[in-house]
Amino acid sequence: MAEKIIPDIVVGRLPLYLRALQRMLIGGQYVTSSQDLASRLGISAAQIRKDLSLFGEFGKQGTGYDVEFLVEQLCKILKVDRVWDVAVVGAGDIGSAVARYQGFADRGFQVTMIFDSDRRKIGSRVGSFTVQSTDQIVEAIQSAGIQVAMIAVPAASAQQVVDELVKAGIKAILNYAPLNITVPEDVHVQHTDPVTHLQRMTYYLD
Repeated sequence: MAEKIIPDIVVGRLPLYLRALQRMLIGGQYVTSSQDLASRLGISAAQIRKDLSLFGEFGKQGTGYDVEFLVEQLCKILKVDRVWDVAVVGAGDIGSAVARYQGFADRGFQVTMIFDSDRRKIGSRVGSFTVQSTDQIVEAIQSAGIQVAMIAVPAASAQQVVDELVKAGIKAILNYAPLNITVPEDVHVQHTDPVTHLQRMTYYLD
């Protein structure tokens, strides 16, 4: 039987559901409904039910969803029922902030190494990490078996860095560089450029 293909837009909503559900647990709420989630997320209850139904039956008519169970299932679906090691490339303001951030571990990720090409930064400390040379990226990442990376480098060097990461075996890249990068089909990229989001919002301002 062919594997069910889930639209990427649906996959993109799953972390939103997971975050809302985890907040419910923190607040002591153990049962929810699609209407409750809809009111928190601004996504229609019908869309939430449709999205979740692609992965199985998680709720019961009239009783809603068991929050703890749904959190466990979404963690499995998103494969964050484990902790993924992450390499950061770029020890500037953004990269250093990401490396120091303490909020990744309880959501399935932990930064384990950071790289930069600036000789003045190599060997310096960023949080608990020593900045390594980008010359060592392929060997270090292959040795550690890391599959996830974040890049926060100038646009001019982003593609070269990505090519090295792909060579090292990286399969998922979060790109802070203000540039669309080219990768093989089996490598997944998410772009996060604050300026483009700001520009999208200012369209609606007077």
